[in-house]
Amino acid sequence: MLEPAPTTKIDPTLTRGTLAEVLPATATRPAMVVLTVPNTDYRIHLMPYGGDLSAFQSRLGQKVIGIIRVDAKRIDRVGAGGRYVEPVLGRPRRVQGMVRAVTEDAVVVGAGNGLSLHLRPTAPGQSPGQFTTDDFVTCGVTDTATFELVE
Repeated sequence: MLEPAPTTKIDPTLTRGTLAEVLPATATRPAMVVLTVPNTDYRIHLMPYGGDLSAFQSRLGQKVIGIIRVDAKRIDRVGAGGRYVEPVLGRPRRVQGMVRAVTEDAVVVGAGNGLSLHLRPTAPGQSPGQFTTDDFVTCGVTDTATFELVE
């Protein structure tokens, strides 16, 4: 069932979603939080920023706003395509979208429906300063995506 999309404006570099699950660490994977995005099928698995799940456990099932940070293998400009995070369920592996902002250490990409990711370039010779707002980019990402609660 679709829920009404939020109508209040937030900083476009932040992501709004619902904290669907908190998954403790196991022998084969680190602790994770599962974020759902309004009006999508996304169930994105992210590590808690700083590694502490306690701030997330009390917010289970609530709407949250935060920052998604992930290391980009190589960021390329593209001329066409959609805005997405792939896969829809699990850890992000590929991101494509419009550059919303460039910070000192990241390229902030809007991947649709209020989903913003702070991509830190890790490819040799790449830096955030090589990109500008409104560039359309694509990249593969590492499995180190984190989520930091802002509110």
